[in-house]
Amino acid sequence: MKKQCMVLLVENNAGVLARVSSLFMQRGFNIDSLTVSSTENPKISRITIMTTGDQKTFSQIMKQTKKLVETKMIFAVEPAFSLIQELLLVKISTDGADIEALKEIVSKFGANMIDVTSGCLVTELAASSQVIDDYLEAISGFKMVEMCRSGAIAMERGDVVYDLN
Repeated sequence: MKKQCMVLLVENNAGVLARVSSLFMQRGFNIDSLTVSSTENPKISRITIMTTGDQKTFSQIMKQTKKLVETKMIFAVEPAFSLIQELLLVKISTDGADIEALKEIVSKFGANMIDVTSGCLVTELAASSQVIDDYLEAISGFKMVEMCRSGAIAMERGDVVYDLN
């Protein structure tokens, strides 16, 4: 079993996300992460889905999702030719914490300190899933007050252009 990433370009209509997630539920496919965003075309939404399974399962997901009326295009995202990122926000208690050690970790991972207030520090990191996991492990010795992690977003490298007309 391995993680797979796919992107759906769908009509920007009410209920499309419900139909996509319902299809996954009915077929017994698991969604590890799901991100919906606008595109350069206001009539089209981009849905990025991370799922776990074998190639047969992933192929079945692609075939079934392609059949949805609102699906304009669906494609697998190949990590070797794409950028796949997540966003992480973490609020860390600074009461009694070794601030210099924390700043060193933040710097090492290329994270940003986006809010420093009395008793807390909020860091932001946009990176691959593995880098975010490693960052969370590195700061695990500090008291995390709150954490928010987005689903994956993905874009192919280079001059790949999708004609939806």
